[in-house]
Amino acid sequence: MTESVYHIPVMLAQCTEGLAIDPNGIYVDVTFGGGGHSREILKHLDNGHLYGFDQDQDAEANIPADPKFTFVQANFRDIKKYLRLYGVKKVDGILADLGISSHQIDEPSRGFSTRFKGDLDMRMNQSAPLSAKEVLNTYEESKLHKIFGIYGEVKNAKTLAQAVVAERAQQAFETTEGFTAFLKKYAPRGKEFKYFAQVFQALRIEVNDEMGALEEMLMSSVELLKPEGRLVVMSYHSLEDRLVKNLIQKGKFQGELEKDFYGNPMRPLEPVSRGAVVADEKEIAANPRARSAKLRIAKKTGK
Repeated sequence: MTESVYHIPVMLAQCTEGLAIDPNGIYVDVTFGGGGHSREILKHLDNGHLYGFDQDQDAEANIPADPKFTFVQANFRDIKKYLRLYGVKKVDGILADLGISSHQIDEPSRGFSTRFKGDLDMRMNQSAPLSAKEVLNTYEESKLHKIFGIYGEVKNAKTLAQAVVAERAQQAFETTEGFTAFLKKYAPRGKEFKYFAQVFQALRIEVNDEMGALEEMLMSSVELLKPEGRLVVMSYHSLEDRLVKNLIQKGKFQGELEKDFYGNPMRPLEPVSRGAVVADEKEIAANPRARSAKLRIAKKTGK
C-alpha cells in the first residue's frame, strides 16, 4: 500500500524542521499511519533510531524496511510503557499528527465517513470493545447530549440526543447510511455535511477516548523528553489544539500559569513557534485536509 494512497502527510517539512533532528538521536512518531512523517525523519538519522506507534493494524502494511525503525502496535497513551520495554527512558523528539488518516476515512467498513455505506464502527483499534453503534444504541440521553455538545460542538445537541433515544426504541442504528439519513432531519439547511461531520467527530472521539488518550500521551511526552528535546504536535480541531496549547503555555491542561517565588514560569515546556503554524495556500490546494491543521512546536526546559 503506497503512502500516497494511504495518507498524504500534512506540513511534512515544518514537522521535520520542528524536531530539530540530531542524526544520532532517538525519536518517536506516535501516529505512524501511512508512514510519511516517519520516512522523512529516517532520512535525517545516521546512528539514531525511530519508534513508530499506531494502534491500527492496517498501518503495519506501511512499515519501512529500515534497521533504524521499530514499529509498535499500541495506543500512544502507552508510549512510556512500551518504550521502557525497548530500554528507552529518554528521547530527543516526539511527533504527533492527530488527524485521522485518509485510509481510515476511505475504507467503508471502518465507518468513519458519511460518504460510504458501512457499519457504525469508528474504532481506531479494531479489537477494541466499544463501537459507534454501541454508543448510539446504549448510551443514556444525558451522556449523548454531552458527547454531541462537547466533542462535536453540535448546537442542537440536546434535541439530537433526545431524538436518538426515541429513534432507537423503534429501530437500532446499524449503518452510516441509515444514521446520516436520520441526521438530515436535524441538520441546518444548507449545512448538512458540516453537521454530519460534527456528529461523526463526536462519536469517533468517544469511541476511541481520544481526549483521554491525548492527555496521557502529552504528559508522558513531557517525562520522556530530554532537556531541549522537541515536542511537535499537529491537531485538526479546537479541542485537541486547546489541550496542546495549554500544556505548552501553562504546563497543565486547565487553570492559570503557576510561577515560582521569583516570578519565573513553572512549566516543563516552552514554545518554539510563535502560536500555531498553519499550512500555506499551495499545500491546502493540493491537500484540503491541511486547511484545518494547526502545528505547535515546543522544547523541554531544564538542564
